[in-house]
Amino acid sequence: MISEEPQIPESAQGPRVTPAAGRTAPTLRPVPGPRSAVTPRPGRPGPARPAPPAQRAHPTPAAPAPTRPKPAENRSAPQIQVIPAPVAGALDAAEEAVDLLLESGRAPGDILVLTTGEQHPWAAHELSFGEAAYWSQHDAGDDVFFADVSAADRAASRPVVVVAVNGDAGGTVARTLPVARDRAGALLIVCGDPQTINSALGTGV
Repeated sequence: MISEEPQIPESAQGPRVTPAAGRTAPTLRPVPGPRSAVTPRPGRPGPARPAPPAQRAHPTPAAPAPTRPKPAENRSAPQIQVIPAPVAGALDAAEEAVDLLLESGRAPGDILVLTTGEQHPWAAHELSFGEAAYWSQHDAGDDVFFADVSAADRAASRPVVVVAVNGDAGGTVARTLPVARDRAGALLIVCGDPQTINSALGTGV
């Protein structure tokens, strides 16, 4: 009888070992827990990213283009907007103006960009394939077109003309800004030195 009694606790200890082993498994499960803590961290930058939408809100105020149609009384003359910029930053200012126009709902084919100095990189690249291919894109009229202001005579009129005054060799601005104004159906945006622009256009914008 005595030999049977020790056998009973031994068998009782056996099953107790298995649940203990089962408990060690849950101790391993908390390990993935810290990994789940890693996932919220990418989520935290996410909520911080609503800042960019705030930036997108800037274009909307900058898109007072809808208010610009006020001068609809003078349909023959486009509205003129001057964006002060140094010669070195005129091209960047023109590109920003184009971005705002597109964000405000302007169709790409409505915009013509002219430069008074160095060619826009896009124009220089496209001209490397030949003038025929370059001007065919202008004739298609389905995208923003960049050209040297000296080619304004050849360029067709578009609702919006943006001019980057990034150079004034030989009085280029005075000779060509009036032509650019004639090419603008509704709005002419000129990025550069206000005094130079106003004297070229004969305005006090």
